[in-house]
Amino acid sequence: MDLVNLIKDAGVIGAGGAGFPTHAKLTSKAEYILLNGAECEPLLRVDQQLMDLYADEIIKGLEAAGRTIEASKAVIGIKGKHKEVIARMRSRIAALGLASYMEVMELRDSYPAGDEQVLVYELTQRIVPEASIPLKVGCVVINAETALNIFNAMSGKPVTHTYITVAGDIPYPITVKVPVGVPIIDVIRLCGVENIDGYAIIDGGPMMGPLLNGVEGYVTKKSKGYVLLKKEHFLIRKKSVNLDQARVIGRTACEQCRMCTDLCPRYLLGHNMQPHKVMRALSYNIEDIKELQIAQLCCECNACELFSCPANLHPKSVNIIYKKKLAEQGIKYQPLQIDFQTRSAREYRLIPSKRLVAKIGLTAFDVPAPMIQIEFRPSYIEIGLRQHIGAPAIPVVAVGDEVKEGQMIGRIPDNSLGAAVHASLAGTVMEVKDNSIVIKVG
Repeated sequence: MDLVNLIKDAGVIGAGGAGFPTHAKLTSKAEYILLNGAECEPLLRVDQQLMDLYADEIIKGLEAAGRTIEASKAVIGIKGKHKEVIARMRSRIAALGLASYMEVMELRDSYPAGDEQVLVYELTQRIVPEASIPLKVGCVVINAETALNIFNAMSGKPVTHTYITVAGDIPYPITVKVPVGVPIIDVIRLCGVENIDGYAIIDGGPMMGPLLNGVEGYVTKKSKGYVLLKKEHFLIRKKSVNLDQARVIGRTACEQCRMCTDLCPRYLLGHNMQPHKVMRALSYNIEDIKELQIAQLCCECNACELFSCPANLHPKSVNIIYKKKLAEQGIKYQPLQIDFQTRSAREYRLIPSKRLVAKIGLTAFDVPAPMIQIEFRPSYIEIGLRQHIGAPAIPVVAVGDEVKEGQMIGRIPDNSLGAAVHASLAGTVMEVKDNSIVIKVG
């Protein structure tokens, strides 16, 4: 079986949070295969530790992906501050005889260095066109954990676990390998907080992660981190504002200073993303939204909302409002140009990570989260059938079936984009829901 089908059967998806099925990425040819090791979200510590612990596996997974798409070069992007990881990866690349094919490039410690389009520019000096993907400029991007999962798929091991950092205002920040489907509360309990009633939990990184409505959910392949903060923390209050509240606040208080635009990572790459114009349209209640197609260029990195705006308004949320309106009317952004140049001020407007961490009130919590070994033995696991971009998986098991760890329990629908799902622990199928499969463990 070729690598693409091995990856497909193993259910490998983008482990950085997006969840795009990896086999679909590797069906095209590209000049570069890029490894996103930036991990630019504050407090998350997964990728750096994986590259240290599993350097050979990640390098081999990246090489295999690169050879599959016939890439002439593989480039790994890691922030320059991670000197030990960089040294280890370079040493192992040389030891594996891949120095002529693969290299490590150092990234600046800025946000969002891990944004796919920012990464492409920093590593290749190519600018992905508006409303397009890296493949348009000859690049395919995967992240460190995805490369590790590709290596595992090569030996027939499906994706049954994910790596998660638990961080924030807690006694014990940790990073841990977790079976997919484990109750979130079981992971949260490891951090030393006995009573979570006074806390709110961010699902993912503090910049882009949404607030969890509760801890009744289950870990998915895309889960990368949980950040616990007291409910009165600035970041929690900010993320608690809903879209309608953001619309009212923006309409009444925007000063049109255009700082949201001047520091927008996509605008600085030369794109026409201008959040201040979307905020202006909101203020004037413009009904014809065809002119607001630029909202669809927003990557929702939250730099405008959590760093740039001096009035603490919600430009990203307003972009989301107009994205929804445009989608409802079937309007899709049409680029006006093909070639792009970075804005001349870009070099002076990158957002330093330390300043960002200070601005959002996380400096005291910006500490190591070491990898620990834990054997999870929950009573039940719940495996989502839609942990990825595309169509949900179709169950291939029924109530009462005994399943083994690693057994496929959901397949990709015919002629659809999707990903297979597997049992992460052995047990008995207790319930097959519309969007998940519940397994009694043991």
